Amino acid sequence: MKLSDLTSHAGEWLRGSGPMSEIVISSRIRLARNVSGYPFLTRCSRHQRQTLEHRVRDTILGAQLAPQVLYVDLDQAPQTDRDLLVERHLISKQHASAEGARGVAVGEAETLSIMVNEEDHLRIQVLRSGLQLEEAWDQINAADDKLESKLDFAFSPRFGYLTACPTNVGTGIRVSVMLHLPALKLTSEIEKVFRAAKDMRLAVRGLYGEGTEATGDFYQISNQTTLGKSEEEIISDFKHLVIPKIIDYEHHARKMLMTERTVALDDKVHRALGLLRSARLLTSEEVLSALSHLRMGINLGRVKDIDIRAVNEMFLQTQPAHLQKLQGKRLEGDVRRAARADFIRSRLNVG
Repeated sequence: MKLSDLTSHAGEWLRGSGPMSEIVISSRIRLARNVSGYPFLTRCSRHQRQTLEHRVRDTILGAQLAPQVLYVDLDQAPQTDRDLLVERHLISKQHASAEGARGVAVGEAETLSIMVNEEDHLRIQVLRSGLQLEEAWDQINAADDKLESKLDFAFSPRFGYLTACPTNVGTGIRVSVMLHLPALKLTSEIEKVFRAAKDMRLAVRGLYGEGTEATGDFYQISNQTTLGKSEEEIISDFKHLVIPKIIDYEHHARKMLMTERTVALDDKVHRALGLLRSARLLTSEEVLSALSHLRMGINLGRVKDIDIRAVNEMFLQTQPAHLQKLQGKRLEGDVRRAARADFIRSRLNVG
């Protein structure tokens, strides 16, 4: 398994094959863990950081967490490779841009990834397409148990797992879902999501997590605290209280567009399709916005001759690092924008 193998298909978060995937793009669970005997990374010396990274890497590769596991040394990886991993939601932007000994392990199916020396010593992540929180929990719990049998994680009988950020102390769990909410955005009702999230003490972030905008009408909803609740309680609240409410909001907005604003809906969808099929220069932001409207149009039956899987793949393959990997060369400015437009036209204008 090589890093270049990832560029030929959509990542797990955009496979579009899970339950409720027309709205719930992906379910993610992440566990923060630190190894006893080492300081938190902000207090680690360069030598301690290197020793820790080697130890954790060897443990992960020996734990048989997936049929094939690719380990990427991020300190040595080119910028394009790090950006590609960010675009596939396998590492954070902070992990990509940091310095010093650090890496990421990626399972063959991309459902499992483990960041080493990010904010914590380990950030174990499981990402599943659609609404699959229980399945994600079963997978990450099994991986966590295997690693904990080989590594002594920092744990307090009083506080639980000890983490670099106080809001992660306890279970160390972050549960999040990626939602595609174009109808709420079009009907100017997206504030409903923000209010509901605030009432439930949840965080709403953009496409690539903390500090990013909601490009392409993608929103990440995640828990903010982990202390005082079990993992099962946090996951259950998400699945049965949080997500159904937001899904209902989006369904209602889509129904309203279909019954009361059909012409406006079709205009938005077909303008997006026209742009994608005709433009000669396209930015990432233009593509994400247009693909978002096209994706909604396909899901609502307004566009029938385009495969939703092709659209999902284009969300990723037109991002800067993926595009450069597919083209086999570095692309900048108008050359990149032209290559992106050419790629999309070749995918959408077949036949």
